[in-house]
Amino acid sequence: MAKEKDKDNELKIRPLDDRVVVEPLEAESKTTGGILLPDSAKEKPQRGRVLAVGPGKLLDSGKRSELSVNKGDEVIYGRYAGNDVEVNTKEYKIMRESDILAKVVK
Repeated sequence: MAKEKDKDNELKIRPLDDRVVVEPLEAESKTTGGILLPDSAKEKPQRGRVLAVGPGKLLDSGKRSELSVNKGDEVIYGRYAGNDVEVNTKEYKIMRESDILAKVVK
């Protein structure tokens, strides 16, 4: 039964070329000073976790360039980066690797 549940949670999106699928992380519900924010005051998250990566951009030589991010990386991206998609009632972003500003190093 656990395998069936894992299949339901499996992402059914496969990005092409240099695109990546990112799951946005939840927006902060508290300020650094400890003030609780209502949903209307929360900013759109600009951090997310990479769920899938494409094979890389096709170069003129016929080879593919290697992406700098991997599945599982936490990344920071631009406010208006990528396209929002909904799969099985979950929100994801599909963006080019160049839309990613940085990897979060822990």
